[in-house]
Amino acid sequence: QVQLVESGGGLAQAGGSSRLSCAASGRTFSIYIMGWFRQAPGKEREFVAAVSWSAGTTRYADSVKGRLTISRDSGNNTVILQMDRLTPEDTAVYYCAASTFRPRLGVAGRETSYEYWGQGTQVTVSS
Repeated sequence: QVQLVESGGGLAQAGGSSRLSCAASGRTFSIYIMGWFRQAPGKEREFVAAVSWSAGTTRYADSVKGRLTISRDSGNNTVILQMDRLTPEDTAVYYCAASTFRPRLGVAGRETSYEYWGQGTQVTVSS
């Protein structure tokens, strides 16, 4: 089992920045990929970014490339989502996810690639 706890987020202004953290515990040695997804009001949950736990290779949704940066701190079992140049369209509940059975990033954009999820953290961007 892997447990995930998100922190950070809250209220931010358009053009500003926010930083989310996801702390993993439990069988962290079994993690291959960690990702971030988000769900805006009235919309389906969508992929944001993912990172391979061992190599640190990253993958991003086209909509966030150049503005959001995912990184991992393997020593502290934490994955970070740095969000810059925020827009109101970034308003959503952000979820951290972990995969212990998908060793590559090729399918990291699919929710079904992850079996562990955090509870979510709200990010609200005001214009």
